[in-house]
Amino acid sequence: MLGVWLLHLLWSGGLLAATPAEGCPNILFILVDDLGWSDLACYGHQWHDTPHLDRLAGEGLRFTNAYAAAPICSASRASIMTGKTTARTNFEFVTKDKPGRQQIDAPTLLRAPPFTLDLPLQELTVAERLAALGYQTAFFGKWHLNAHFGGYLGWSPTHGPAQQGFEFTKQDFGNHPYAWRGGNRPDPIEANGVFADDSMVQGVVEYLEAEHKQPFFACVSSFYVHTPVQTPLTWLVNKYDAKIPAEVPQRKQRIAYAAFLETLDHHLGQVLEAVERSGQRDSTLVVLMSDNGGHPEYTANGPLRGSKWNLYEGGIRVPMLVRWPGHVDGGKTSCEPVIGYDLLPTFVDIAGGAADDVDGVSLKEHLRNASSLEPRKLIWHFPYYHPEKGYAQSPDSIGVDDFETSRTHPHSAMRQGDFKLLQFYEQDATELYDVVHDIAEQDDLSSRFPSRAAEMKAQLQAELVEMQARFPTPTHSLDAVD
Repeated sequence: MLGVWLLHLLWSGGLLAATPAEGCPNILFILVDDLGWSDLACYGHQWHDTPHLDRLAGEGLRFTNAYAAAPICSASRASIMTGKTTARTNFEFVTKDKPGRQQIDAPTLLRAPPFTLDLPLQELTVAERLAALGYQTAFFGKWHLNAHFGGYLGWSPTHGPAQQGFEFTKQDFGNHPYAWRGGNRPDPIEANGVFADDSMVQGVVEYLEAEHKQPFFACVSSFYVHTPVQTPLTWLVNKYDAKIPAEVPQRKQRIAYAAFLETLDHHLGQVLEAVERSGQRDSTLVVLMSDNGGHPEYTANGPLRGSKWNLYEGGIRVPMLVRWPGHVDGGKTSCEPVIGYDLLPTFVDIAGGAADDVDGVSLKEHLRNASSLEPRKLIWHFPYYHPEKGYAQSPDSIGVDDFETSRTHPHSAMRQGDFKLLQFYEQDATELYDVVHDIAEQDDLSSRFPSRAAEMKAQLQAELVEMQARFPTPTHSLDAVD
C-alpha cells in the first residue's frame, strides 16, 4: 500500500489527476463565521431578516443536528479541510502570530498544549483531493490556518490556500470592519435598501459567472458575522431599533448584530444570484455551514446552552443548509447528527472519488434519499482555556442566553445517539445529557446513569488516544500562570 506521504506527493503533483465522472456537480461551499444555530429566520429567529438564506433552506435540506468540529475558528476550519477531528490534527485552538503557550491571567490547574500555527502541508486537503479528481479549485475570504503573516489573518506564502490545493485565491476583507483598520471607516449609508459594495463578494460573483471548462469547487469563507460587529448602514440599524423589543437584554449589541447578519444575507444572496445568472444552478451543489456557535455578547444561542468557545450545544451546534437540484428535495429537514469533518468525504464521494482515510463519513446517500446514517460517535477535543484575557474576572458558570464570555476549562465531548458526554480534565469530572430531549443541557444524568457515563468516558478516551490527541498537563505550581 502507498504511504500517505507518497499518495500526497502524487496528488499534489497532479500525477493522479483525472477527468471528473460524467454528471459531477460544481460544489459551492459557503463557510460563515460565528453564525449561531438559531440566528436565521428559517431556524425560527423571531426578528432577524434573512430572506436569501431562508430561500436556500426552502429549496434544499435544512439540518437541525449539524455540528461544527470545534467551538473555535482555526480548529474547525482545519477539521473541514482535512476531514479529521481536531484531536487527530492537533489543531485545537486559533492560530497565532508566533509559537508559544497560553498566558492566562489567573492560576490554572493545567497547562494547555503549545499553539499550532500552520495546517501542515502533508495534510491532504479537500481541495487537493478534488483537484486530483479533475476539479478546478478556488478560495475566497478567511483562511485562518497559518500564522498571521504581515498582519492579522494575513495569508502565509508557504501555508496559505494556494499551498493547500486551491488554484484560484483571493485575499480580501471586502467591506467587513477588518478592512477599516488604518482609518478606512466608510461613510454612513442612510438610504433604505442600499448596501455597501463588497470587493470580496464581487470577486466570487465574477468567478461564478465566468466560463468553466471543468467542474469547480469554490470555498467562499465569509468574515461575517465575526466581530467587530459594526456597520455603516444606519438605515438598517434604525430598522432593527424599531423592531427589537425594548426589554431585550444586550439590546444595543443585538441591534448591531441583526444589521450585520442581514448584511451577510444580502452578500450571500448576491453569490446565489450569480449561480443563477451563470446558468449553473441545476448543476451546482451548494452547502452552507457555520464554523462554530455564536458570540455570547451579540447573539442569543438559546435554547442551546453555552456559546462559541465551549463544547455545550451552543458552541458547536450550527446551521447547515444543502441545495442540490435534482438530487435533494426542497423544503426538507434532517435531524441526523452530522459534523464538519463529514464534508470532505461527502464532497469527494460526490465528485466520484473516495476518502476512507478520514474521520468523517460521506453524506451523499443521506442527501439524496434521506437514508439514516450508521450509528457512530462524534468527537470534540478542546484542551485549552478561554478567555485568554480577562479569565480572572469571567464567570465560571455557563448558562443559556446569559450573554457572558464565561470561563472555558480544558474538556472533550462525545455524542453517541441521543446522549452526549462532556469530560472536564481539571477535576476528571463528567457530565451526561440527553441532547434530544434536553436540548438546553440542564439535566446532568451522570449520577443517575453512572454505568453509561463511565462507558462513554472510556470510549471517548480510547478514541482520543487512538487519534494521538494532545492533552493538558499539570502546571508545576498552582500559583503558576504559564
